[in-house]
Amino acid sequence: MADSAATTPAPPAEQQPPAAAPAAAPAAEGAEGEGEGPSKKAQKKAEAKAKKEAEKARRAAEREAAAKAAGKTTGPTEDLAKDNYGVVKERKGQFELSADVEDVNLKNIGEEHVGKAVIVRAWVQNARIQGAKMAFVELREEGAWTIQGVFVANNEGTPVSKPMVKFAAGINPESFVVVEGTVQKPLEPVKSCKVSNYELHIRKIFVLAAAPQMLGMTLAAANRPITNFSDEEPAPEKAAEDGVDKLSIAAESSIPAATMLTHLDNIIMHKRAPVQQAIADIRMEVKDLFRSYLKSHGFKEFEPPCLIGAASEGGANVFRMPYFDKEAFLAQSPQFYKQFEIAGGRKRVFSIGPVFRAENSNTPRHMTEFTGLDLEMEIKKDYREVLLMLEGVLLHIFRGIKERCAAEIELVRSVYPAEEFLLPEPGKEVRLTFAEGQKLLRDEGPEEFRNVTDDEDMSTPQEKALGAIVRKKFNTDFYVLDKFPEGARPFYAKLDDANPKVTNAFDFFLRGQEILSGGQRINDPEELEARIIQKGVDPKSAGIKDYVDVFRQAGVPAHGGGGIGLDRVVAWFLNLPSVHLAAYYPRTPKRLLP
Repeated sequence: MADSAATTPAPPAEQQPPAAAPAAAPAAEGAEGEGEGPSKKAQKKAEAKAKKEAEKARRAAEREAAAKAAGKTTGPTEDLAKDNYGVVKERKGQFELSADVEDVNLKNIGEEHVGKAVIVRAWVQNARIQGAKMAFVELREEGAWTIQGVFVANNEGTPVSKPMVKFAAGINPESFVVVEGTVQKPLEPVKSCKVSNYELHIRKIFVLAAAPQMLGMTLAAANRPITNFSDEEPAPEKAAEDGVDKLSIAAESSIPAATMLTHLDNIIMHKRAPVQQAIADIRMEVKDLFRSYLKSHGFKEFEPPCLIGAASEGGANVFRMPYFDKEAFLAQSPQFYKQFEIAGGRKRVFSIGPVFRAENSNTPRHMTEFTGLDLEMEIKKDYREVLLMLEGVLLHIFRGIKERCAAEIELVRSVYPAEEFLLPEPGKEVRLTFAEGQKLLRDEGPEEFRNVTDDEDMSTPQEKALGAIVRKKFNTDFYVLDKFPEGARPFYAKLDDANPKVTNAFDFFLRGQEILSGGQRINDPEELEARIIQKGVDPKSAGIKDYVDVFRQAGVPAHGGGGIGLDRVVAWFLNLPSVHLAAYYPRTPKRLLP
């Protein structure tokens, strides 16, 4: 009843009608008593009622006066901070920030900003209200840089009012906002934020792009480890059942863990996840380290085509497509074009670009499109010059990302725990022949590999088993397997002059999984044509004839090179459960979107 009186106060005592007025009714009743005035009982009743009304009005007046003294009102008033917040779309694009205030990125905020106003553009990671006068928001920028923002309404209602506090606390997570505020030091570090030693006392906030109230996948779910990498769309009758699987509850956390399919269906939240941004940053560093190392060693970059007029390498696993009145193909490798560059007078070349393989392999190791890091170089004395160059660039990459990306590696391992990646000490690099690798499997590997032979190619389980043996025996996760058998290499691989059953070709391995194939190429056209025939390929077939004829146009020096799978390097270095996590937009036999 007291709250009701405060909302609609009774009139003050001086505005009450005379006390005799309420007694009019009793007087009428007394008319039957031979014209006498109201009875004493009626008068007392009227006086008591009047006193009660007067006291009620007095108390209401006191409450109103107290509320006004405290800066409050009992009725609606103007919001003095209305120009300091809002949704830009609803404001028809009209909003104003201080012209003399600096725009900053969260990662650059330091002691020099304390006490100064700044402008920040970021996503709202979460928001909460604390009473009617205070709210907190967590703002996030690229690279998982976060800071706490504070709103405090004062008695004057400007620059922050209670309606502004309520507005800020109600902004949907993942909305993009611009805020203006003063950098201050919190009483104690804000452990939940990357920028923990500073906070923003916000005086303006505008929503530039609002997020929906319900996200298809939350940031917390996007930053959880993916364990289900199936990219098949569920059948309609199983949609409900699969929907539960897509957002399963992991044993160690109450936060839902989404499948890869859910991630790809919600690509924006997938890419906003700090773990995915860290993986992407490491990927970029690998490319930069590859390019800078080779340029410092005299390599020239070139750009091979993706569209080709004939299937390369015999036509297996190639994508075909109509091309005007002809048929075109997507390049499986820049292999031929690297060799054309050497034949054309370059001594050392490299390329970075997409590679396409029409392999219907639905495994965590395969994609139909991936990024290749390729090089080719003239051989002066021995094909091992190529092996050492490739080994050098990869060791440079691994040591470089350990140094440059320590924070990103730590972040990835917080989501996908992994053993420390072991590199060989300088001068103790592990280089085994294929036969030596097979012998290790026979002698020290699992029982099922006790009978492997030196002339058969290695299976994926064999590779992983050998990787475990090498790690234990040589204390490294990186090693080379050289002298692959003739039957396991393409027609352009140069045979070993001393033992024609093996080639001058090699593979490099990371944690027991292949990341590179390379070796010496055949540079003599007659020898090349003979090998093509031996492999069962028609040397006069489209594409192959043109390739052989290049070596007949002029003398071509001995040369060799290799192709590195960028996605695999990143995935296996970080020991991710799938190579798909290392790709920006993974392409698989069942997935072409987004």
